[in-house]
Amino acid sequence: MVDRRADPSALRFLIGHDLKTTRERAGIRQTQAAKVLGCKQPKINYLESGKNRQKPEEVTKLLRLYGADVEHVDRMASLAGQADRSTWWAPFKEVLPDWFKIFVGLEGLARAAFSYESLLLPGQLQTPEYAAATLQGNLQVPPMDAQQVVRARMARQRLEGEGVPLRFRSVIEQYVLDRTIGGPGVMRAQLEHLLTLMECDNVELHVMPIDVSVHDGLDGDYLLLDFDEAQSICYIEYPGGAVYVQDQDQVELYTLAADRLCAAALSEADSASYIERRIDALDRRSEA
Repeated sequence: MVDRRADPSALRFLIGHDLKTTRERAGIRQTQAAKVLGCKQPKINYLESGKNRQKPEEVTKLLRLYGADVEHVDRMASLAGQADRSTWWAPFKEVLPDWFKIFVGLEGLARAAFSYESLLLPGQLQTPEYAAATLQGNLQVPPMDAQQVVRARMARQRLEGEGVPLRFRSVIEQYVLDRTIGGPGVMRAQLEHLLTLMECDNVELHVMPIDVSVHDGLDGDYLLLDFDEAQSICYIEYPGGAVYVQDQDQVELYTLAADRLCAAALSEADSASYIERRIDALDRRSEA
């Protein structure tokens, strides 16, 4: 995995998940794994939950016991060797909820992401002004923290600029673009920003028209994160917390749903045309 944005807690999360799923697939109990490390069963549980840092030699011994191939063992041991670096989002830790910090770390390590959004634009696509407008009157963000929350959201964005860009694919509902967040001026600038991002090779945006009455996104918003070496994860957020879907069969279903959503929505070109029409509508409203 390319060291995109160092975050030890996120790396421990990924490594622990891999250790657990590989062990369960091999049909080996935690007590058996503990004997290989010369420890007690609780330590294996801590390693798998990411509470303890997994040392490269421990990861190697466990994965060899589980019958993992040499390349897999080497990849995960290499990840374990990166887990002692500093956390990139440390300057924003005071305004990031504890349950959200793992996601921010995982997002920074991801190679690619897919997002389905029904109410607002994904954070990766937002302008500072749009982001600030979404926080007005927010019950979970005190007004005094709003500016720092916006800075954190902007710092998370990896679609442009230096470093390794995030390959980002998203489907958003049409009425997300019709909702004038922050007023006509803020929304117009946000729509222009979307068009600029859509010119990037790593960004794919589709608008889901209202006349598509039934589609795979009706079960709710979700986000998929893909990594170079670790297994993909589906992230589902709810007020005050989140669920991480890590079972790969379920993740594959969400991946299939992502492809179906893109196919059901407008093409990239037609999506760009719809955004341009929304800009024209805002301009006419301003002139009226």
